[in-house]
Amino acid sequence: MVSWKGQLAVVSELAQISKGPITPISSRGSHPDIIRLSLFALLALLIIVPLVAGGFLVYSLSLCFANALAVLSVSVLVRYSGEVSIGHSFFVALGAYTVAIIEHQFGFTVLVSLPVATALGGVAGFVFAFPSRRLSGIYLAVATMALALALPEMLIGFEKITGGFEGLYIARDLIPFASKALQRYYLALAILGLVCLALAQFRRSPQGMALLMARAQPRAAEAIGITGSWARISVFTLSAALASTAGALAGFASSTVSPNSFSFWSGIFLLVGSVVSLNGLSLAAALAGGAFITLVPTYLAHAGDWVPILYGAALILVSLVANASGLQRIVQGWRVR
Repeated sequence: MVSWKGQLAVVSELAQISKGPITPISSRGSHPDIIRLSLFALLALLIIVPLVAGGFLVYSLSLCFANALAVLSVSVLVRYSGEVSIGHSFFVALGAYTVAIIEHQFGFTVLVSLPVATALGGVAGFVFAFPSRRLSGIYLAVATMALALALPEMLIGFEKITGGFEGLYIARDLIPFASKALQRYYLALAILGLVCLALAQFRRSPQGMALLMARAQPRAAEAIGITGSWARISVFTLSAALASTAGALAGFASSTVSPNSFSFWSGIFLLVGSVVSLNGLSLAAALAGGAFITLVPTYLAHAGDWVPILYGAALILVSLVANASGLQRIVQGWRVR
């Protein structure tokens, strides 16, 4: 039987043979220097925004970064397994309530509760993915929908722990005596940037190649011992851990958690954000999805009943743009392959 290290070596060799030598992005019609400069310019702009913007914009962007990470978790599931989850709001809520409960019960700050939330999200994702490892497509989507539907009742039912309808407040700061708004903003931005960087490295790793092979060439992957069920479990566990991390950041940024923030539609909006970002795993793609589900409703609140119509029109527009043959180069430059 081939060892795990041997499997990864085979995957790397097969990936190189199938894709040929790794070529710079410029060979695909883009310019790597321009992309890097654009990324650095975007990061520089986001870093200086709190120094010149008002408090409401800083607060909105803090939530935007957290939601961008949640959108990224859904995109990871789509890109690496080809599956769709409607119930990722469950794992987002798990992370948010972990931060709140640890503060209320033990008095620890987000410095302790954030890694705990990430670990619990991964464990919860594995617990869900293992019994449903043979489900795919619409069947897995319906199974995740059950999580989203049961979530509000679970939060209300465990009132002594979760605070019931009123929820819980998160008051302790990461850095005492520092600006609350700034530390919530920069923590969310830093975690989002680090996750995007880690995902870019993971894509080039043997493990990432193995997951992609299990999706694109399942029979070839099974021939070297990489089964589709193993791949789905691994991807769902990773995706759930990222979603829980996003929830922890969202709870810390908003200073409060309640059942109203994690309804069935929360999971739908995360899926919408992933579609808007073209399931991309780059920082720009994640920010686009996060901004669409965070800033658009905020600044279009005066539109009233027109908001769902604008959402639908935006989704149609994104679908048309993503499938337009003349714009494929733009999409390829946008997404991290």
